Amino acid sequence: MNDDTRPRRDMPAKAEPPLKNGAISNLSALLNHENGRRKQQDEESRPLLEPVDTARTSSTQYHSIDAVDSNTNGHYPTHNSAQHTHRTTPHAWLPRPLLAALSSSAPSNDKRTPLALYVIKRPLECIPAVILGLLLNLLDAISYGMITFPLNNPIFASFGPDGISMFFVSCIVAQVVYSCGGSIFPGGNGSMMIEVVPFLHIMAEQIVSYVGEEHKQQIVASTMVAFALSSIMTGLAFFLLGAFNLGSLIGFFPRHILVGTIGGVGWFLVITGIEVSGRLDENFSYTIPMLRKVFLDQHTLILWTAALGAALLLRLIQQRFSNALIVPAFYMVLPVAFYVVVAIARLDINQVRNDGWIFPLVESDLPFWHFYTNFNFAMVDWNAVGKTIPAMMALTFFGVLHVPINVPALGVSTNRDDVNVNRELIAHGVSNAVSGFLGSVQNYLVYTNSLLFIRSGGDSRLAGLMLAGATMALWMVGPWIVGYVPTLVVGSLIFHLGLDLLKEALYDTWHSVHYLEYITICMIIFFMAIWGFVEGILVGIVMACIFFVVQNARLSEAIRSMHTGQELRSTVRRLYRQQKFLKHVGQQIQVIKLQGYLFFGTINQVEKAIRDMLDERAWEMSPVRFVILDLQLVQGIDFSAAEAFVRIRRLLKHREVYMILCNIAKDSDQAKALMKAGMWADELDDGDLKCFEYLNDALEWCENVLLRAYFARVPHHRVPMPIKDTNTSDSDETHIDMISEASPRRKMVNKAIQQLLPESSSPQVYSNLSQPTLLMVTALSELTYEDIPVEFYHKLGGFMKKETYMRGQCIWRDGDPADCLIVLEQGSLRGLMPVGKDGHVVVESILPGTVVGELGLFTGSPQRTRCVIAEQDSVLWKLTEEAFERMVQADPQLANKFIRLSLHFSSDRLETMTRYAFQLH
Repeated sequence: MNDDTRPRRDMPAKAEPPLKNGAISNLSALLNHENGRRKQQDEESRPLLEPVDTARTSSTQYHSIDAVDSNTNGHYPTHNSAQHTHRTTPHAWLPRPLLAALSSSAPSNDKRTPLALYVIKRPLECIPAVILGLLLNLLDAISYGMITFPLNNPIFASFGPDGISMFFVSCIVAQVVYSCGGSIFPGGNGSMMIEVVPFLHIMAEQIVSYVGEEHKQQIVASTMVAFALSSIMTGLAFFLLGAFNLGSLIGFFPRHILVGTIGGVGWFLVITGIEVSGRLDENFSYTIPMLRKVFLDQHTLILWTAALGAALLLRLIQQRFSNALIVPAFYMVLPVAFYVVVAIARLDINQVRNDGWIFPLVESDLPFWHFYTNFNFAMVDWNAVGKTIPAMMALTFFGVLHVPINVPALGVSTNRDDVNVNRELIAHGVSNAVSGFLGSVQNYLVYTNSLLFIRSGGDSRLAGLMLAGATMALWMVGPWIVGYVPTLVVGSLIFHLGLDLLKEALYDTWHSVHYLEYITICMIIFFMAIWGFVEGILVGIVMACIFFVVQNARLSEAIRSMHTGQELRSTVRRLYRQQKFLKHVGQQIQVIKLQGYLFFGTINQVEKAIRDMLDERAWEMSPVRFVILDLQLVQGIDFSAAEAFVRIRRLLKHREVYMILCNIAKDSDQAKALMKAGMWADELDDGDLKCFEYLNDALEWCENVLLRAYFARVPHHRVPMPIKDTNTSDSDETHIDMISEASPRRKMVNKAIQQLLPESSSPQVYSNLSQPTLLMVTALSELTYEDIPVEFYHKLGGFMKKETYMRGQCIWRDGDPADCLIVLEQGSLRGLMPVGKDGHVVVESILPGTVVGELGLFTGSPQRTRCVIAEQDSVLWKLTEEAFERMVQADPQLANKFIRLSLHFSSDRLETMTRYAFQLH
């Protein structure tokens, strides 16, 4: 049934017609009922959207879990119908695993398939894909498996057939695990990857070097055990990563190191191609005798250049044709062409083999399980095996990185969106562990082979199991075929793979990665070729770490912005003259907003900025009394950065400058790092270091300290209460350095006071005035240069009424009607703004002599936007909406003058709050 005609679950189900065959036996009913229950569980566990077989359609289609089953004869599924249940399960007598394998590849149609035809038809449909998969496994076995052991070493010269047998065992194990439900991909192909061969060679060579070439049995036994243990170690790593859902951690490893390692494998394969096709008797080395042997010996040169030429020919063909079957077809034709040439030239096959063009004959009676005879635990040198553990770990580490690349890529290519990397890791863990316990090598999900297999009709678990069986049959045929394989075929395939990996590492990444990452890739390849694979990976990791630090130190800005106290002010409402004074001396407050992770590569930016600030020339122009370091956007502080803060503190203390840390909670990781370095102020510490939880508190404290110099010269003004904080002293006295009058800071303060209080127009002291007239004079007289008579303030006070509030009492709440304004006489208030559902944050402090709530009253705003509470016992004067209306009616000029003066507070608050909000982040 097509997707557009599928029934909906909310439609009524059609009645099931009665069975024509009458009653059924109890055993048959029991079997059908059990199968129906299993089908119901499967239906309930299936995803809502499930991909349709992509091997037979080019577009991505999905069918619902409500889709009509192929065996329901067009009827709607009902879980409660026993008749429907046994009508839809005609093959319940089959074993469940076989039934699952058959049903996974069953076509969707509305007619039931006869049992015999169903069992025979499905395997026949999978044969083309199985043949292709078997051919790919054979080619990989001849290339990868043949060189599992270092054949140029005399000890392992005859181990090519054993390597092929081990490859087949690993391939069969992986295929069975994936096809039996371990992998989400029903047709996923698994086998040994070419990238593991260099590590296997390293392990074999390390054992030979440790044991000595004269102890052949010990070398062979130890090498076999080391290979098996490395597979088990790889499987354990895979399984633990998947079981603990840590698959995502692999993505944090730098990808260019993996690319460099792939390039190193490519170079190794090129060298291996020379060794295998050139029939070298020893390992390739960068020595003069070896280079002479490879490039100046005519026979050796012809052998390996012929294989290289075949690989280059294949690459030219691939550039002309992009079909994925080009490589398998090429290597099916190449050995045939080789023997055709030998036959036409009438060459003696034995002489051709002796000349190195064909691999030596294998003993005719050599069984397929011969490699198991190499295991002799009594001869194992466990110390030699222990020497290979670093190579095992490097192999495990390198192998783990492939799964997060191949699995998602295969999921995209096959239109599957239900890929679970952790599940695939567990499957890889099981397959590698089983392979190791069976004495074989590592295996992985191979992207290319899997994609070709699936697109050829092998997208079913039945096809995967058939491929495993066919591979087992090929393994059991025996390794005699190796004696008829031309070295040209194996060598050209190795060259082809090596050149492809080098292209991926060096050519494809050109202009695609940062130049430092490209240098790392090249260095990894170079050191892998010169020193070895493990050493090359370590060099790559070290270089990646160094370049990471360099790039972050150069590109990461530890300082987000810098401001002075003129630009960034606290949200405290103060008298106009105090605000004007702070504008003059605000340069003495320097705010440095830091960001990112502060470590040894970035903290030097902060240290340099502060040193430049304290430079003699800059100090004369703009002296500093407070340096506020805002840590709000700092993600972390390492030990080196914490020590740098200690140096900065000493530097500032020498200049008698306060160092203030803000936006840092005492229980935060940043605070703990600073505490360990001694960079934290205790509650009773009156020294040069201060710590505040918020930037606004730090700014308020600095402004209060600066205002003390102003109040010392203007004694009739009340000194504001310094901010109380858990990190500051409870004493009203705050230390201020009494430096000489000739210092730049003192000069700046004196100049500001002289500008505000010129001797020729010193302010009058209205000591004989009563409240609220005196309060109105204090609050409003300095807002204008006009000479306003005292009668104006006296009339204005007549419209106000006095109110007293206890500490913690609310003057108004957000949402209340804006029906009054207040002028604070004594005490202090706090303005709170609602945040979230039930929370409030302090947005401003209100000191005596300031007007609050004027905008809401003058503009007729329907409700308040913030809450005002009494921070201390407070006395205030209130102008209600009714009184304001009477003022407007009785004396419009008085009301207009009062509005204009009050809006000075609104203008100043708007500027302060805008600057603060703009610089907050």
